[in-house]
Amino acid sequence: MPKLSKRLKSSVAKKPATPLPLSEAVEALKSYDKTKFDQSVEISMRLGVDHTQADQIVRGSIVLPHGIGKEQRVVVFAKGPQAEAAKEAGADEVGEEELAKKIQGGWTDFDVCIAAPDMMKVVGPLGRVLGPRGLMPSPRAGTVTPEVAKTVEEYKAGKVEFRNDKGGNIHAIVGKLSFDEAKLTENVQAFIDRILSMKPNAVKGVYVKSVHLSATMSPSVGITV
Repeated sequence: MPKLSKRLKSSVAKKPATPLPLSEAVEALKSYDKTKFDQSVEISMRLGVDHTQADQIVRGSIVLPHGIGKEQRVVVFAKGPQAEAAKEAGADEVGEEELAKKIQGGWTDFDVCIAAPDMMKVVGPLGRVLGPRGLMPSPRAGTVTPEVAKTVEEYKAGKVEFRNDKGGNIHAIVGKLSFDEAKLTENVQAFIDRILSMKPNAVKGVYVKSVHLSATMSPSVGITV
């Protein structure tokens, strides 16, 4: 068993034994011993969905009220006026075939890939590179869209994507530990509300089985929903 650091031992000792109301959970998370860097805060939700059923997949995106505390690197496949609009909106790189070749060569130094619908012939062959990294543009995720400039602005403002995994779990970054308690609480509540609003009609029984909040190097804290 790996040896725990003094900081981690101290944090584990402070870990609440039972789930807490959201505001108290955020307070508990921020009470853990600090690290030398600003940790990201992640929410994990275990859902009562069957990932093998297409009508039970929970997938989408949300623009959090206070962003995620990180500037996301955004690339866009577009041409003409849409390309110019994407650049003005703050896209880090905009292109067509030349951008596809760059990515095909192994370049994936970005967080989000957005494509105009008429560029999917160029983007389609990149599935083998982008798919495993979760970067492939998708209409369902809102990253294949005619409103490329608006979408770039949303991601730059802190938009995050989510999708349940094979275990029915959803994970997402909801801010930084340096956020004050009110802002972090608002971000987390907004995310939870979004997932609750997306309950598939086909789901029977308990939809949200558990919710936990954690930082990059901290124990988790359970949240009552």
